[in-house]
Amino acid sequence: MSLIQRIKNIVIGKSRDPQDSAIFHKISLIAFFAWIGLGADGLSSSCYGPQEAFLALGTHTYLSIFVALGTVLTIFVISTSYSQIIELFPGGGGGYLVGSKLLSPTLGMVSGCALLIDYVLTIAISIASGADALFSLMPMGLHAYRLSFAIMAVLVLMVLNMRGIKESVVVLTPIFLIFIVTHVFIIFYSLFKHSAGSSVLIVSTANEVSNTVSSLGLWGTIFLVLKAYSMGAGTFTGIEAVSNGVPVLRDPKVQTAKRTMRYMAISLSFVVLGLMLAYLLYQVALEPGKTLNATLFDKITAGWGKPGYVFVLVTLFSEATLLFVAAQAGFLDGPRVLANMANDRWFPNRFSALSDRLVTQNGILIMGCLALLVMAVTGGSVKLLVVLYSINVFITFCFSQAGMVRHWWQARSQVKGWIKKFFINGTGFVLCAFILVSMIIMKFTEGGWVTLFFTGSLVVVAILIKRHYYQTAKLLHRLNNLVTVAESAEEAMLNPAINVAQEAKPDLKSKTAVLLVSGFNGIGLHTLFGIIRLFGGVFKNFVFVQIGIVDAGNFKGTSEVGKLETEAKTDVTRYVKFMNKQGFYAEGLFEVGTDVVEEVSNIAPRILKRFPNSVFFGGQLIFPKDSFAIRFLHNYTVFAMQKKLYREGIPFVILPIRV
Repeated sequence: MSLIQRIKNIVIGKSRDPQDSAIFHKISLIAFFAWIGLGADGLSSSCYGPQEAFLALGTHTYLSIFVALGTVLTIFVISTSYSQIIELFPGGGGGYLVGSKLLSPTLGMVSGCALLIDYVLTIAISIASGADALFSLMPMGLHAYRLSFAIMAVLVLMVLNMRGIKESVVVLTPIFLIFIVTHVFIIFYSLFKHSAGSSVLIVSTANEVSNTVSSLGLWGTIFLVLKAYSMGAGTFTGIEAVSNGVPVLRDPKVQTAKRTMRYMAISLSFVVLGLMLAYLLYQVALEPGKTLNATLFDKITAGWGKPGYVFVLVTLFSEATLLFVAAQAGFLDGPRVLANMANDRWFPNRFSALSDRLVTQNGILIMGCLALLVMAVTGGSVKLLVVLYSINVFITFCFSQAGMVRHWWQARSQVKGWIKKFFINGTGFVLCAFILVSMIIMKFTEGGWVTLFFTGSLVVVAILIKRHYYQTAKLLHRLNNLVTVAESAEEAMLNPAINVAQEAKPDLKSKTAVLLVSGFNGIGLHTLFGIIRLFGGVFKNFVFVQIGIVDAGNFKGTSEVGKLETEAKTDVTRYVKFMNKQGFYAEGLFEVGTDVVEEVSNIAPRILKRFPNSVFFGGQLIFPKDSFAIRFLHNYTVFAMQKKLYREGIPFVILPIRV
C-alpha cells in the first residue's frame, strides 16, 4: 500500500463495498440522527430568525405574539406540505425533482440552481455566524483570527463528510443535544417565572394593538406585522432538507423522513415561539456587540451568580457550534441536488460519481470550495451574507408547492381526500410566494440582486451544458445502426433455419483482445469493429469487460445495485454471443464498483493469468473541436486506465471514435 493510500485511509477512511448487503443499514440515518444532520439547519435559524422579526417591529414589541404565531403556523404548513412531497416521491423529492416531474424539466432546473446557491450560502453563513458567536466570547486580540478559524471549520467539515454521512453527524451530536437541553430549559423557566402575569400580558397586547391601530391605521398595523413576519423568513430555510435527504435515511425511508420532519417542525416551532415570548416577557432590547439571545440569557440568569455565568457561556457556546452543525445541510443535500442534476445532464457527469466511501465526494468538494470562496470575498461578514441568504430557498419552495398544487388538481379524480392535500400545498404556496416577493423587494437594493444574478448565471451555464450533451447525443445517434446490425445477428442465432458456426474453443496461448465496454451500444461495437478491421485475424479470443458504476443515481438500495449487476452481465453476454456467431471464442467479465480504473486494475491480473498474450482496448470519443470545456464535460477515464495499466506493464490501445 502506497503512502498516499495510507494517509487517505487515516483521514477519510477505508473503502466500502457497495455490494455489501448490509452497507445501506450501516451508513443510513435513523430519524434521530437525521433530525440532527438535516434539522440543525432549521433549528439553528432560531439564533437569528426570531431576532430579525422581533427587531423589525421597532417599539411595537407586543405585536411579536402575532408574528410568532404566524411563524409557527407557517412552519407546520410547509413541513406538512413537504411530508406530502415525501409520500409522492419516496426516493427523495427536493425542489429540483418536484419541479422537474410536476412542472417542467426547465423549471425544475431553475429550482435546482436556486437550491445549489442556497446550500453554498448555508455553509458560508452558518460557519461565519458560528465563528462570530465563538469569538464574541474571546478577547478582542484574537478576533483577527476569526476568518482563518471559519475557513478551517469548512475544511474540517469537508473531511468529515468525505468520510461518510453518518460519521459526520455522530461527531456533532453532543453539540446538538446541549443546544436542545439549554434552550428548552431557558424557555420553560422564563414562561414559568411569568406564568402569574399571563393576564397582564394579554391586556398589554390588546392595548398595544389598539394604540398601534390608532397611530398607524389598520392597514399600517397589518403591514408592520407582515414585514416582521417576512424579515424572519430565515427561520424556515432548513425545512426542505429532509425531503432532499430521503435517500440517506434508514428503511422504511418514507416513515423515517416523516418522523424526522415532525421532530424538526415541533422543535423549531417550540424554540421560535418560546424565544419570542421570552423576548417580550423580559423586554429585551438590542445591545451593542450582543445578540438578543445573549441579552435574554443575561437577564434570566442575572441573580444566579457564577452558575448563571457558566450556564450562559455553555448556552451561547451551543448556539455558536450548532451553526457549524447547520452547515451539514449544505454538505448533505447540496451534493445530492448536484448529483441529480448531473444525472439529467444539466451539469457534468462527474458530479454524480461516488467515492470509495460511497459519498458524492466531487459534490462535497465543490460545495465546500465555493463556500470558502464566498467567505473570502465577503470577509466572512454575516451582515452581508444574511442579505444574500434566504431568497433562493423560497424560489424552490414556490416551485415545489406550485408543482404539488398542479399534481393534486390533475389527479383529483384518482386521489381520495385530494381537497385537503390541495389546500395544504395551496396554502404553502401562498405563504411562500408572499415571503419571496417581500424579501426580493426589501433585500434587492441591499444586495439581494447579487444572489439573483448568480442564480441566473448558473441557470445559463446549466442550459449550455444541457445543449452540449444534447448535441453530442445527436452526433452519436448514427452509431446506433451498429446496434441494429448486432441485434440482427442475435436474432439469426435464435433461428434454427440458419446454420450457426460451431462453438469455438479458447486458445489460451494465442493473442487475446480485452475490450472495455460500457453497455451494448454503438461506441462499444464501433471499437470492436475497429479491432477486427485493424488487426484482421491476429486475435483468436475476445474478452469483454464491463464495470457497473454505482453513482448517486442508482445507490438507493441493495435491489438497485443488484439491478446494475444484472444489466452489466446482460451487456457482456450479448457481446459474447455476437462474437460466437462470427466464429470467435469470447467470454465476459463484469464487476460493480465506484471507480472504473480501480476495478479494471483488479480484474486485469485474472485475465492475464488465463490469457497471457492479452492486449487491452478502449474507445474514446473525438469531437470536431477540442476544448477545456469539452474535456471537463466528458469522461476521459480510458486515458486514466491506460496510464494505470501502463505502469503495470500491460499493453493498452485506445481507438478513436470520431463524432
